[in-house]
Amino acid sequence: MIVDLHTHTTASDGGLSPQELVQRARERGVQLLAITDHDTVAGFAELQADAGDDIQILAGIELSCTWSGVNVHVLGLGVDINQPALVSELEAQRSARDARALIIAERLDKLGFVGSYAAASELAAGRAIGRPDFARFLVSAGHVDSMATAFDKYLGAGKAGDIKAMWPALSEVVCWIRAAGGVAVIAHPLHYKMTNAKLRRMLTEFKEAGGEGLEVCNGRPSPQDLGYLRQLCQQFELEASAGSDFHNPSSWSELGCDAKIVAPCKPVWERWITPVVQ
Repeated sequence: MIVDLHTHTTASDGGLSPQELVQRARERGVQLLAITDHDTVAGFAELQADAGDDIQILAGIELSCTWSGVNVHVLGLGVDINQPALVSELEAQRSARDARALIIAERLDKLGFVGSYAAASELAAGRAIGRPDFARFLVSAGHVDSMATAFDKYLGAGKAGDIKAMWPALSEVVCWIRAAGGVAVIAHPLHYKMTNAKLRRMLTEFKEAGGEGLEVCNGRPSPQDLGYLRQLCQQFELEASAGSDFHNPSSWSELGCDAKIVAPCKPVWERWITPVVQ
């Protein structure tokens, strides 16, 4: 069985439309797909009517939050996208992102990159404006030669455009997900560069808040990372998730994960489908 419970579309920072993502997943043999755009469910909402019946689509979201000063991402899988409290909180998140974008634009304007907000807004095409949109503006306007250079000089850590967003606490987003009938899963747990002790403390608090899952496979993990995360999953009695974290077609991250990759952990997708693992 092939699953993918961590993907992005043009509703946030992905390169494919929801329809294009589903078609690519279909071509890759994915049987259960979760659309987990950053702080929005617009991508899933867009394709509900025409997803087809040959692939099961799960409503999801990737929420930004903080824990002990660290920016952490939590996947909400199987959420009710129309749940009033979730809708309200996502509107607040959108407002926070827009306020942050205005500050970034003011700083870039002072550096001589006039019109950055309008350009980034056009590139965002209706979704929340992020730093990648400002990077694309800097590249298209000829100010830098690449997205990487834009971040290195102007948007990355410690640079003028590095505006820290005021994200909610980890425990809050877990509550939002649970209230919307979803399952909270820590996304890419090794991306946060925590020590083993700190990661364990976070998982303890995550579980106390009602968190139920850990992303054991994200993209193409090493055997060592897989073993470590499987062990954590079992020790904390969390359900295992697997996803590509797909944004664009690339050699690093292609759609689809073999369901067997999380064994012997309990797969989170058993809540929605009974896998047949041979």
